[in-house]
Amino acid sequence: MITAIREVRRARGMTLDDVARACVPPTTAQTIGRLETGTRTVSVAWLNRIAAALGVEAADLVRLPERPDLPVAALLGSEGARAPQRPEHVVPPALAPGLIAVRVVGAIGDYRTGDELWCERLPPDRFGRALNRDVLVPRPAGRFAFGRLIDRDAGKLQLLPAGHGARQIVVADPPWLGLAIRLVRAL
Repeated sequence: MITAIREVRRARGMTLDDVARACVPPTTAQTIGRLETGTRTVSVAWLNRIAAALGVEAADLVRLPERPDLPVAALLGSEGARAPQRPEHVVPPALAPGLIAVRVVGAIGDYRTGDELWCERLPPDRFGRALNRDVLVPRPAGRFAFGRLIDRDAGKLQLLPAGHGARQIVVADPPWLGLAIRLVRAL
């Protein structure tokens, strides 16, 4: 099997040792190197361990995604902008199954006109992941509620809308909710 472990690792700006230490359980840089070069056979279990360590899907290690990497020119922190010590790249996000989008057509709260929110669609048993996060919740008759999930109790979700001074919204027993996971904003 031909893998793209090396390419993805480099795109993430990680060394062999970084990946080895990030594996659960940790392994050696030598083992990761052998898996990268094909001198050791890569099992599905190894693909899953390395993918988790790199923060990608296992499928991304079997073939390279059809999207270009972006070189990192600078790192920005509280001390200002500085050049990276070694070459780094940013891998654009891949669309995952089940994602839905919210397009902002009028500024509200922290969101500007033109923003896009990518949301992960969650079933009721995973609503706990969304506490204190912005969510899209379906309501009857094709309507939606959007806001910060501040509480959930006995199937009722309590949302604080994004606009200032808006009243709390309660939605009973929604079949799913969209957890905002990525903000796409043109500058």
